[in-house]
Amino acid sequence: MNESVSHLPPSAAAEDLATSDFTALVGENLRRLRTRNGLSLERLARASGVSRAMLSQIELGRSVPSVAVLWKVARALDVPFSAFTAATGSGEVSVLRAHRAKLLTSRSGRFSSRALFPFSGPRRVEFYEMRLAPQTVEDADPHSPGTTENLVLAQGCLEISVADERFRLEYGDAIHFVADRPHSYRNAGPIEALFYLVMTYPEHAE
Repeated sequence: MNESVSHLPPSAAAEDLATSDFTALVGENLRRLRTRNGLSLERLARASGVSRAMLSQIELGRSVPSVAVLWKVARALDVPFSAFTAATGSGEVSVLRAHRAKLLTSRSGRFSSRALFPFSGPRRVEFYEMRLAPQTVEDADPHSPGTTENLVLAQGCLEISVADERFRLEYGDAIHFVADRPHSYRNAGPIEALFYLVMTYPEHAE
């Protein structure tokens, strides 16, 4: 272990290692999916709107991609979001410890997403814990045609915009919508919004 890690508290060192492992996993999966589709970095950059330099850094495990960046690449490759976080091997029971959680955050750091399912391979249904800071808006690009989102608000307040419609949620409220259109999450309240999201992809997206 290098000296910079040894000076960290055990929890911080573990978190640093988990983040490093996760970044490498995302990079390996991106490279595998890109080559499987016969795409060069340049072609994927044009298709996704993510720069070639950024894609290269992600594949090399030198950059932690934001949620928005991974969504763009997933859409360009026509794969579920979990395709980037999938690791080999699975069991009948999986316990996902909170202290080893793999978080994806927005560039500002005010929006985060934690996967609540094992990374055992691409799947049609994904389950996430989402946190949005007060006075923050997170815009989401359209997902693959037929993708749906079903979420429930566990803390704070939240406004969901789908295309030209807006829906305000209070504690305990739930919403289900087709997410293949532009949509956004807005927290206009004074405290962090905590919500749980189930994402369901169409069968052809696997």
